[in-house]
Amino acid sequence: MNESMRSVTIARKIDRPSAKQFINEMFDDFLEFHGDRLFGDDGAIVGGIARLNEMPVTVIGIQKGHTLEENVNCNFGQPNPEGYRKALRLMKQAEKFHRPVITLINTAGAFPGVGAEERGQGEAIARNLMEMSRLKTPIISIFIGEGGSGGALALAVGDQVWMLEHAVYSILSPEGFSSILWKDPTRVAEAAEKMKMTAGDLLKNHVADRMFFEPEDGLELHLPEVAKELKQALTEVLPELLETEMEELLQKRYERFRQFGSFVE
Repeated sequence: MNESMRSVTIARKIDRPSAKQFINEMFDDFLEFHGDRLFGDDGAIVGGIARLNEMPVTVIGIQKGHTLEENVNCNFGQPNPEGYRKALRLMKQAEKFHRPVITLINTAGAFPGVGAEERGQGEAIARNLMEMSRLKTPIISIFIGEGGSGGALALAVGDQVWMLEHAVYSILSPEGFSSILWKDPTRVAEAAEKMKMTAGDLLKNHVADRMFFEPEDGLELHLPEVAKELKQALTEVLPELLETEMEELLQKRYERFRQFGSFVE
């Protein structure tokens, strides 16, 4: 197993800390909101307001479970359109009160079911991309596990994108890549290497801005320490972003995504 496939395997571990666990460790007084005001609630997206030390923030995460029952309740971390619309509702609320937005991402991708498509899955993702690109408040997106395709990107149009060491971010899964490109599902590890989907690869290619190392014996055994490091980084970076002129902040966010193609080797 190469290093890329090792990161994919670690990112998918059933006991990897969830978005809710990170929220509980990093923030105080978290108040969860529910529903998109259009169709219903989506357990795959957890979001609300909280305090980072004394700073009010909006926190939105893609939730995976540790048991079968938990995963059924959160649809195995695959959001439906109402989840993305709930996230957007919270982001627009954050914009109104100029609260920073922090997103925590861990998903294999948006849910591809017929019902999701009938309710406008593609439109919901596209609208998030458009609205986040011009949201008038700072956004930091943190990949804590898997980052699959548009389902992850819909919460990752941030001023900065951070990744845990064994988080991954790609246009599709390595299984899908090897099956589509080579018609050979056995070449998954080779696909993971080719896709440059690890935190190290993405940091090198300027898709990610910062990487946080994970303990060798497992993130799940050291969540408080890693969460403390993330919290400290947020307390250092967010005040700088809040002090940036809004026009400059939005222009830098726009330029960040426009330049991806020229960065990648």
